[in-house]
Amino acid sequence: MNVVMLSPGYPAEMAYFTRALAAVGATVIGVGDQPPSELPAAARDSLAHYEHVSLADENAVLAALHGLARHARIEQVECLWEPYMMLAARIRESFELPGLSVTQTLPFRDKERMKQAIDAAGIRTPRHAGATSVAGVWEAAERIGYPLIVKPIAGAGSADTYRIDGPTELSTVLPLLRHVPEVSVEEFIDGEEFTYDTICADGSVLFEHMLWYRPRPLQMKQHEWISPVSISLRDLEVPDLQAGRAMGEAVIAALGFTTGFTHMEWYRKEDGEAVFGEIGARVAGARVADLMNYATDGDVYLAWAEAVVHGRLSRPLERRYNAGAIFKRAQGAGAITRVDGLDKLLAEYGSSVVLVDLLPVGAQRRDWLATVISDGTIIVRHPELQRVIEMTERFASDLRMYAG
Repeated sequence: MNVVMLSPGYPAEMAYFTRALAAVGATVIGVGDQPPSELPAAARDSLAHYEHVSLADENAVLAALHGLARHARIEQVECLWEPYMMLAARIRESFELPGLSVTQTLPFRDKERMKQAIDAAGIRTPRHAGATSVAGVWEAAERIGYPLIVKPIAGAGSADTYRIDGPTELSTVLPLLRHVPEVSVEEFIDGEEFTYDTICADGSVLFEHMLWYRPRPLQMKQHEWISPVSISLRDLEVPDLQAGRAMGEAVIAALGFTTGFTHMEWYRKEDGEAVFGEIGARVAGARVADLMNYATDGDVYLAWAEAVVHGRLSRPLERRYNAGAIFKRAQGAGAITRVDGLDKLLAEYGSSVVLVDLLPVGAQRRDWLATVISDGTIIVRHPELQRVIEMTERFASDLRMYAG
């Protein structure tokens, strides 16, 4: 099978998905705007052909692929990077290929259409409205009530996302959103936040996964001193998660998703009610694929490739561990000057620490508002959830990075 992979080398994890496609027998044609020399080796070595073209120029991409189609049949298109999912859908329609169409892709990219489709299926969503003007935001805020959330209608993650507790705060935030053409205004849901992630084939869930955010992503974004934590949960049979699992399956069915990765976020209120957050037809970012691999001792890159190429998994992915990622933010500005507490924690937790990936001394620290990963990642794992909670809290509080 000849499979077109959009942006095969960026973001970094795309290289591993590209390699996995080749590993399961696909002939992989890469289309991307990275120069060939800048492709990661894992991607470059897995491609049968590479079209170097601006992905922002839809006509150029279609022209390149139709030219290529005179020499090789294009049978499938894959894209796991949010900005170019609509491009992938348009390529499928142009070549009459299976997979998400433009109409099917729109709800995954437009948060207001997404929630309208979920509402129509009878699934609980926050009260919501789209707005393209300042007046529209004020009108929606009055109708929905405070506290509320304002965020881009086509955004990813927590970028340009704000909790608003009253009119004064809304007045302050609105100028910060001038560059956003359309926003979603929605009810703030007070509860814990989880994900429901799947690998599907032909409408069946082949692998399911849940992540627990500690604290919620919006709080992570508001306070630089926080070390964000994500915990991949081993036991999905506990009662507290059942409403979210059922919701996840219902959302996938409501949106007509059939094959590939999904990443859904949902809230569990104190009374146990599950409320839909949002969903993407892609893998989660912030090293969630790595967490899945450490939690299962498996290869989710390969599992995804088997699902999209062959419609099955050669062996099931078994959740063997709870796995937690701790993302560190250095104190200060400039270059990393020192790291305190790491040796003591490694001595204490030993083999439960499976990844240490911190910026070295001398490296410039990253913009913590632009990337969850910030200045480095620690991943720990253990069969017992309480042990993982303890380790993530200790690495969050006792490991310190400094910059200056």
